[in-house]
Amino acid sequence: MRALQSAGHEVTVVTGFPNYPTGRLYPGYRLRLIHKEVIGGVNVVRLPLYPSHDSSSLRRSFNYLSFFLSALVYLLLRRAPFDIAYVYHPPITVGLAAAVAGLWRRLPFILDVQDLWPDTLAATGMAGGRRSMRLVGLLCRFVYRRSDAIVAQSEGMKIALNAHGVPADKLVTIRNWAEAEPPINEGEARLVPHHFVVVYGGNLGRAQDLGTVLDAAVRLRERKPDILIRLYGGGVEAEPLRARAEALSLTNVEFHGPISKDAIGAIFAQADALLVHLADHPLFAITVPSKVQAYLAMGRPIVAGLAGEAARLLVESKAAIVAPPGDPCALAEAIASLADMPQEARKAMGHAGHDYYQRHLSFQSGVRRTLGLFDHARPT
Repeated sequence: MRALQSAGHEVTVVTGFPNYPTGRLYPGYRLRLIHKEVIGGVNVVRLPLYPSHDSSSLRRSFNYLSFFLSALVYLLLRRAPFDIAYVYHPPITVGLAAAVAGLWRRLPFILDVQDLWPDTLAATGMAGGRRSMRLVGLLCRFVYRRSDAIVAQSEGMKIALNAHGVPADKLVTIRNWAEAEPPINEGEARLVPHHFVVVYGGNLGRAQDLGTVLDAAVRLRERKPDILIRLYGGGVEAEPLRARAEALSLTNVEFHGPISKDAIGAIFAQADALLVHLADHPLFAITVPSKVQAYLAMGRPIVAGLAGEAARLLVESKAAIVAPPGDPCALAEAIASLADMPQEARKAMGHAGHDYYQRHLSFQSGVRRTLGLFDHARPT
């Protein structure tokens, strides 16, 4: 948003009250009809919603629908209409608000697709009945038709959207970039003395299938007792994972709640290796999770349980050891192999990943393409 502003655009961010990933409002916020603030020089408008991010399909639906209604009313009643909107999906209800508002007030919009619905809902266990999924599919197609351009976060997703009926000339691939690009850490990791520390940071949800990581930890416990796996974050699977780790007596796995971006960046920089994993599902083979870019930017070696496009990207970067998703034996072997490497070899992997990120995935390259798309779609 600041890049758009720096390019001469007047920017307003319309969003809900912060409650991700716990479903509880952040300290200092309370629900009200509208809340305005300025963050990093950008105007932010917060609208009411039903806060929820648990495993209940009903409560999650209330979360999506409540913000849809708030956003729709805001867009219809705002005195000065926007020239163009840049809309993030999921959930598709945000795009639906822009699409419906555009029927009464001319509102061109670009849809940034991070997940395919209803496919992702089914893959993560959030699906309702068949009728519900059919309705979600119809809403998606309506929003796709109304949008002026659609951004896909991977080539595989672009192909899938085209197969869903989106015209090829409406689609562009712009990969996500890391939110911060710190200098890579040249020193020894010091998170825990005398341990090889593998860090995961992000959502602890069904899509990540982190039970596979716990199963890998069981296999590593006796073979490599100096390996410690740390999981940072929250989500619907956080408590089940904690309970399972406790039942398995996994002293080589630690859970840490969500922390600030600056704090997790410092943790990443000191880790011996960074971990990413997604469930073994065809949908995730066309997905590149944003933590891949964040990890590469950190300049640390990576161990990954991924398939498809994200796996190919990491192999090409020469920064990672990649195992098949959902395979705890292969993941344990990948972690052990990385731990057994000489420090200089791991450092070389980190440098390779950082260089790859700068060449292909950096903020500058992504913003340049986004600004070009924005200027093309914006009415004159």
